[in-house]
Amino acid sequence: MGEIVLVRHGETEWSASRRHTSYTDLELTADGEREARALAALLAGRRFARVLASPRRRALRTAELAGLAATSVDEDLAEWNYGRYEGITTAAIHTERPGWNIWTDGCPDGESPVEVGARLDRALARAAAGLADGDVAVVGHAHSLRVLAARWIGLPPSAGGLLRLDTATISVLGHEHGRPVILRWNQPPPPPPWTAPGPTARH
Repeated sequence: MGEIVLVRHGETEWSASRRHTSYTDLELTADGEREARALAALLAGRRFARVLASPRRRALRTAELAGLAATSVDEDLAEWNYGRYEGITTAAIHTERPGWNIWTDGCPDGESPVEVGARLDRALARAAAGLADGDVAVVGHAHSLRVLAARWIGLPPSAGGLLRLDTATISVLGHEHGRPVILRWNQPPPPPPWTAPGPTARH
């Protein structure tokens, strides 16, 4: 039985500034591209039977730079639809709506936790169907992958709020004694090789 490897995309301008990004189709920053390339080291040695990816450019580009060839582009893996909160930070939302929590409240003109959970259940079923053939990679976004992981271990979508997920990280879902478990979570790529400073100039 294979494992499901979750890959969150690299940094974008909005993720760097903590702005909610769902349907806005941003490119990776230069740092995001470097992060995505570095993910290849974490994925080395794995052969993926399937690679499922969100249709957003930041996810597809991350897959490409990490050495993953998407076998399926899956709209159900798109990020949580933030509706009127698209492009806005949580801090800014709290100035008008103190106590707002996406994991329980959802987003106006966007998706509720129940709606997000339903489509991530569909995506998870498609990923799990490939495990008999080997590992499956899923390339996507922070909130949607957190919901997917929560659903894998039988928890409600709101439990994804307990699973922080940074840009350009991998997480691994698998089994222990036949039960679905999280094997690894939020693992960043290794730091770039250390290089010694050049010789000090003499005057």
